[in-house]
Amino acid sequence: MIRGDGRLNHDLLPGEKGPQDQCGVFGVWAPGEEVAKLTYFGLYALQHRGQESAGIATSNGKKLLVYKDMGLVSQVFSESALESLVGHVAIGHTRYSTTGSSSWRNAQPTLGRTASGTVALGHNGNLTNTAELLQMLRSQYPDQSDNEITGGNTTDTAVLTALLAGNPDNSLEGTAMELLPKVRGAFSLVFMDEQTLYAARDPQGVRPLVLGRLERGWVVASESAALDIVGASFVREVEPGELIVIDENGLRSMHFGTPKRAGCVFEYVYLARPDTAINGRNVYDARVDMGKALAREYPVEADLVIPTPDSGTPAAIGFSQESGIPFGHGLVKNAYVGRTFIEPSQTIRQLGIRLKLNPLKEVIKGKRIIVVDDSIVRGNTQRALVQMLREAGAKEIHVRISSPPITWPCFYGVDFANRAELIATGLAPDDVRASIGADSLGYLSKEGMIAASEQKESELCTACFTGEYPIELPTADRLGKNLLEKGVASIPVDGSFNKVSND
Repeated sequence: MIRGDGRLNHDLLPGEKGPQDQCGVFGVWAPGEEVAKLTYFGLYALQHRGQESAGIATSNGKKLLVYKDMGLVSQVFSESALESLVGHVAIGHTRYSTTGSSSWRNAQPTLGRTASGTVALGHNGNLTNTAELLQMLRSQYPDQSDNEITGGNTTDTAVLTALLAGNPDNSLEGTAMELLPKVRGAFSLVFMDEQTLYAARDPQGVRPLVLGRLERGWVVASESAALDIVGASFVREVEPGELIVIDENGLRSMHFGTPKRAGCVFEYVYLARPDTAINGRNVYDARVDMGKALAREYPVEADLVIPTPDSGTPAAIGFSQESGIPFGHGLVKNAYVGRTFIEPSQTIRQLGIRLKLNPLKEVIKGKRIIVVDDSIVRGNTQRALVQMLREAGAKEIHVRISSPPITWPCFYGVDFANRAELIATGLAPDDVRASIGADSLGYLSKEGMIAASEQKESELCTACFTGEYPIELPTADRLGKNLLEKGVASIPVDGSFNKVSND
């Protein structure tokens, strides 16, 4: 029997998926500590970055142990499972799929053999030259028959793992320094062998990755909030193009690429936790300032500012502060409703969004309402919200969005709808307003968003708003979530990769 998975997500309507990040990564090197439990709580703090699967790998210096499964971190790991994962070094991963299907075989960490043992790898981001890397794997290691690709894994992470494991004449560190300059796209990596913890970040620094210090060890994580949760002090960001190695000799750093920052601006808008800081800027403060800028750019007379919980709350607070219009909670969110496999009746289906959001009629009735949200993807959620608020007695409904119109897909680790499905691609703002039924609609300008992030425009990726991609993209036939699934089934177990085609 298929059971509801209990996953908390952004979906307010069936098929109306909001933007989702691919993954969260965590790594710890701490002899004498319960590294599996530290990793578990670190992943807990990163749960928002991926809810499809979770996994942890540990090493006691002699062998690696891995436990991973589909579901939330709390669903995957039990007390007994964590107690069995002993050692002094660990990595963890929580996944949302953007390359390869959502399946157990694609859960991370991924594994591979090395000249001296085993490598386990966790990856946040999306590679853009996966097809090229697969060709490299075929040509350089044609006899490699026991990697996860031959076992059916269809992720770019599996290709990267197989390449890291492939050189029998070099150390893992040496192989990484040879391989990473050839990898293109977004990648924040944590990986390990029996003795050592590694972390690496692409030269553009698209996805966040930070370094923290424990009393008796080190931590790396996707977000600084995860350091806070495990009691680690923030040291610094892993620099773009940097490889960090941590073992019994301490920490050492080397660079495999020239930094050319293009950090994802959408981390500030929506993806990261509000209690995280990215490149020196607190995310909550950035979102509040986005709301303030939005109030200056699109003022309107109204009685109340309300957020779409929870993603719109900081920006709504900023809008209220700047405009002087009172802030209130006009929508109540049911945090316990996730995806369900129970087929609703037509009557229940018509309730739609009310399963997750319900209006406070006493707060809304007769008032002119400003509703603040982080983004509009397809527009169906906002349309349903506006209708629901009107039914609750709102006199006027003014929608304000704390980012510019999303008109382009992301190829660096955020799963948006394709371009044809993005409502802003084909409609002007006033047409979008008419489509969702609002009395007015205002999007934050790109300039206002960037100013609120306190980052240089030249050091940000804004591709989903502008179509200007900072990392070169391959041809369309070498892009897409299911790129490797097109031909991976034809890979024979003997590892003869030359029979696979991605064209």
